[in-house]
Amino acid sequence: MKSSEIRKSFIEFFQKKDHKFIRSAPVVPIGDPTLLFTNAGMNQFKPIFLDESKPEHVRAVNSQKCIRVSGKHNDLEEVGIDTFHHTFFEMLGNWSFGDYYKKDAIKWAWELLTDVWGLDKKRLWVTVYKEDQEAYDFWFSQTDIKEDRVLWFGKKENFWEMGETGPCGPCSEIHYYIGENTANQSSEGVNIDDQYWELWNLVFIQNERLADGSLVQLSQSHVDTGAGLERITSVLQNKTSNYETDLFQPVIKELESKSKIKYVDNPVPFQVIADHIRMLCFSIADGALPSNEGRGYVLRRILRRASRFGRVLKLEEPFLHKLVPTLCELMSGAYPELTEKSTHIKLVIGTEETLFNQTLGRGINHLEKLIDKLDSGSTISGEDAFKLYDTYGFPIDLTQLIARENDIKVDEDGFDSEMSKQKKKARQSGKFKLKDKNINWVTLSSEKDSEFVGYEYLKTSSRVLKYAEIENGFIIVLDKTPFYAESGGQVGDRGSISFDGVDLTVIDVQKQNEMIVHLCKGEVSNWSKANSVKCSVDEDHRNNVKRNHTATHLLHAALKLSLIHI
Repeated sequence: MKSSEIRKSFIEFFQKKDHKFIRSAPVVPIGDPTLLFTNAGMNQFKPIFLDESKPEHVRAVNSQKCIRVSGKHNDLEEVGIDTFHHTFFEMLGNWSFGDYYKKDAIKWAWELLTDVWGLDKKRLWVTVYKEDQEAYDFWFSQTDIKEDRVLWFGKKENFWEMGETGPCGPCSEIHYYIGENTANQSSEGVNIDDQYWELWNLVFIQNERLADGSLVQLSQSHVDTGAGLERITSVLQNKTSNYETDLFQPVIKELESKSKIKYVDNPVPFQVIADHIRMLCFSIADGALPSNEGRGYVLRRILRRASRFGRVLKLEEPFLHKLVPTLCELMSGAYPELTEKSTHIKLVIGTEETLFNQTLGRGINHLEKLIDKLDSGSTISGEDAFKLYDTYGFPIDLTQLIARENDIKVDEDGFDSEMSKQKKKARQSGKFKLKDKNINWVTLSSEKDSEFVGYEYLKTSSRVLKYAEIENGFIIVLDKTPFYAESGGQVGDRGSISFDGVDLTVIDVQKQNEMIVHLCKGEVSNWSKANSVKCSVDEDHRNNVKRNHTATHLLHAALKLSLIHI
């Protein structure tokens, strides 16, 4: 069966059992700030499990686009190295929201696997939670599985929890032996040996974990299942690697054509790139963009990792964006958004590739020189790793990857230390220093902090609370001020502070916690009259800064909308 046929047959099987097909949620979560990416089929149904909303349909089926690249589900370092971890994958799932429960979930899973898909029963194994006698009994009353193939496991393997608190419950997992000889199977290999693949997890949500760690029974029980399309496709296509299936092979063959290198000669770079292009295309299609933070930084890391592996295949020029049409043709039948956004996806990936390529070559050359000087088992210093990052824009994970390929370690603690030093230096390199230990303040009043009144007034009569002399000027704190302090990407106001024949020019305004500090140029011979000063904001400068700041936000918003809808 083709992967598209497997996906379709799963959905149609449950539709015949009165399940409503629910379209996959975007991989960029909507309304869930706790997630960088959608990482499981249950994400879009979380409000139902939390009893925050009622389901429109008590039975549902879908194929959910998932990305796992961080936190608990971080498989990035294994992607491409092994044959079954992925950054992007599809999770087939059927759902019952207070409707059917363990009996039907178990019966239908077995029916689909053995009767519809025709999997060899002699290769199938099942695990159940050690306290779930009900599920254990249903495996024998609802299926013809042999008694010795249903195994008890503990909480770690067979009890699912959404988080430290909230809905949870026992689960029953279905495993498949992929070894050549069925006679070599043993119950001891399940959950241990890589030849026993977990295909499907049936989760029975019947409890709630309270803050004190105790469990209570939910008023309704739910079914939440998840089956990885990639692994099921491997089994049904009689492959021992997900990358040998039709979900990846078209991209791999395209890479072979471009690189003139055979997949069998060096599979790892092909696998990394074939996986990563899927993640990049789907995430960008759903609204994510490469950047220096959050999910944008994850995209950038993934893209750079794929680009670096391209060089192993002698692909020196940007090439990832040229794989987009192949991926779109392969997957757009189930996910038409790929074709709709293909031009946008190509543009984003191509631009990012070009920018990275400008620094990648120099970074690799420098790293190779470092490696040439080291023996196997040696360590690249944190200082050298940071120089690669700081000077050449070379991500630490790429340094680690290349080092690992050469049996060399990287001093991560040393790198983190250098990064902290840089951040500290950056904080200290501002326009002027505000740390109390570096400033000899002269206090004129014991009042604390400053009141900003600059939205209502551009001119005020104020009092100097304290001042300090610095190189080429003064810093002053007022009881109230019309001057806007630099914040939110908008620079501080300019203007003047005057009293008793003294005219000071305000050239910058900064915050230190709640204190507003004015950097001033001028001369003061006597501060005794500073209990009454005239403050005046440069209105033209304020308005120009406001316009520039607003225009910047509008431009960013327009660009984002334009790119998303290309």
